[in-house]
Amino acid sequence: MSSTNSFGTRTSSTLAGESVELFSLTKLEQRFPNVATLPYSLKILLENLLRHEDGRFVHADDIDVLASWKPGAQLQKEISFAPARVLLQDFTGVPCVVDLAAMRDGMIRLGGNPDRVNPLQPVELVIDHSVQVDYFGRADAFQLNAELEFARNRERYSFLRWGQNAFRNFRVVPPDTGIVHQVNIEYLARVVFREVVNGRAIAYPDTIVGTDSHTTMVNGLGVLGWGVGGIEAEAAMLGQPMSMLIPPVVGFKLDLEWLDANRVTPEKGPIDTVAGVAEMRRGYRY
Repeated sequence: MSSTNSFGTRTSSTLAGESVELFSLTKLEQRFPNVATLPYSLKILLENLLRHEDGRFVHADDIDVLASWKPGAQLQKEISFAPARVLLQDFTGVPCVVDLAAMRDGMIRLGGNPDRVNPLQPVELVIDHSVQVDYFGRADAFQLNAELEFARNRERYSFLRWGQNAFRNFRVVPPDTGIVHQVNIEYLARVVFREVVNGRAIAYPDTIVGTDSHTTMVNGLGVLGWGVGGIEAEAAMLGQPMSMLIPPVVGFKLDLEWLDANRVTPEKGPIDTVAGVAEMRRGYRY
């Protein structure tokens, strides 16, 4: 990770008793006062640009445009987003691991060292979409379903076990320990990343792209996440930034009047609130 730091935002701070370096948005506010009022999601994107400014994928002009963002702005500016990690579910994740294995075969044929082929970003794969329910309503249902699952997916699971042992920066959440949008989306979150680069510790916000449709649930922890396809996820695994337009941001203010009007009860509060917000968004034109 290297940055030209043309805005002079790289600074030192103390995190958990340790001296770390970070890219300070507070320092950027001295030049762009508007940064203080940016939506949280755009602040995370802005820090990402500052940290990856290299004059190749990320330019000073990209930072200038995002730091000057105002509500209602219709920006058609393309930027490069480099997620801190990648989350896969098994249906889209297995082909990614197959491609890595094929790269190792190619490296051997070329006379190189296959151990050099590894994900450049931390990657976690959750055994998720293979789960099926054949037995229910009986005390041994979990055990019987688990046995069928392993029998049906023995070859795939053996391959993923090999991949976890063979590749650095890759780990598998094993079967029967929860699906992506259960405990794992929160358990795997770092919230704050710490990385040592050239002998210096750097701290930065956790960000993620994932191939499961529920990846964005991690936003509830303050972790910026996007759902992507297998090709984008594999590119991120190999350290390639994701090209995207500066996203539109829509704010919602929830108050008691809105909750009463939409008959949101304490028992069904979160579900009804999310459903109501989603319904309103369908009619919104960016």
